[in-house]
Amino acid sequence: MTKRIRLGAAVAVAGLLATATACGGGPSSTPGFAGRHLGGERGAGGGGAQESRGFTLLASGDILPHDSVIDRAAADADGQGFDFRPMLKGAAPAVSGADLAICHMETVYGRAGGPYTGYPSFKSPPQVADALRATGFDSCSTASNHTVDDGAEGIGRTLDALDSAGVAHAGSARSAAEASRPTLLRAGKGKDAAKVAHLAYTYGTNDIPLPDGQPWAVRLIDKDRIVADARGARKAGADVVVVSMHWGTEWQDAPDETQLRLGRELTASSTGDRPDIDLIIGTHAHVPQAYEKVNGTWIVYGMGDQVAGAMVNEEGAQDPRGNESSMGRFTFEPPAKPGQRWDVKKAEFIPRWFDPEAGRVVNLDPEASGRAGENGDGLREIHDRIQSVVLSRGAAKDGLVAGK
Repeated sequence: MTKRIRLGAAVAVAGLLATATACGGGPSSTPGFAGRHLGGERGAGGGGAQESRGFTLLASGDILPHDSVIDRAAADADGQGFDFRPMLKGAAPAVSGADLAICHMETVYGRAGGPYTGYPSFKSPPQVADALRATGFDSCSTASNHTVDDGAEGIGRTLDALDSAGVAHAGSARSAAEASRPTLLRAGKGKDAAKVAHLAYTYGTNDIPLPDGQPWAVRLIDKDRIVADARGARKAGADVVVVSMHWGTEWQDAPDETQLRLGRELTASSTGDRPDIDLIIGTHAHVPQAYEKVNGTWIVYGMGDQVAGAMVNEEGAQDPRGNESSMGRFTFEPPAKPGQRWDVKKAEFIPRWFDPEAGRVVNLDPEASGRAGENGDGLREIHDRIQSVVLSRGAAKDGLVAGK
């Protein structure tokens, strides 16, 4: 379920907007790779990316345009369609500061001119894709319980729009051939640049059947298939394999038993001495969940919703947790010898809040919150709650720290 309250609903803290400038850029011209990673300024803004060796990867939570979010984008466009860039502006410094940035595009896009709808059957304006690119995202997972809300046509429109915007994608496909290929991205610079495979899967599609004759349209979670895909990505040249998982129990802070079991099994899988998967990033629960290092591999069980309307939970009550999220930032370093694992030398979480009344992503950096006047205590409370959940499975002892 992904219910929402329309624009204007009361929230605990409102009106505190980030002021960072969104970054743009064109698609990479490197054959065989999606995304953009060749510009000299990329990576200058965050988390150890100043070093020439290795790369930083940032992942963020669900993009879920409810009716109120669509209304806000129309208002921000001032009568000229829809503009989602202002609402993502607060995320842009962290996103564009990473060498590689991954989002989760939970919904599919509607036809040009609409109609566009929120819950329960989502059809979002395709202008979302342009905003993702302008914010600095390089790839988005597109496997979710809403991927077939508008059938094969919705999948096609979504992937076409992302292609047009220069954003790579993983998890859904327009053809069997497309589904069989891993999404390969490039991160870092020069001889230390890495080939990164992005794979994505969902637990289901809300009991909506997959399009007739297209069993490959959406990647469904299956342990053996995920391992096979990861090994296939290695054979295709991937140095690092990242898996997006749309999983878990909605409104539950703690990972459920399925997440814990799959996390253990997937991170235990290896070929020789090298793990098959290097990072797992989770979405779907609508609330932030814990980070944990399992079998030497980082798992983000759930990042929460990066963009969503004010939401009501399964008990029918407005739940502010539905607008809380974290970004995960992981700094990878190259191995001493070819063929060995790229290790994470620094792991960070970055708390974020989406203000559903203003329609803006808000920076929850404690120092910024402390300068926010009378509302600073409210933002700090949100920050501290996210931090408590993120660290609830002992990630601090394995080196997870708060980032900016």
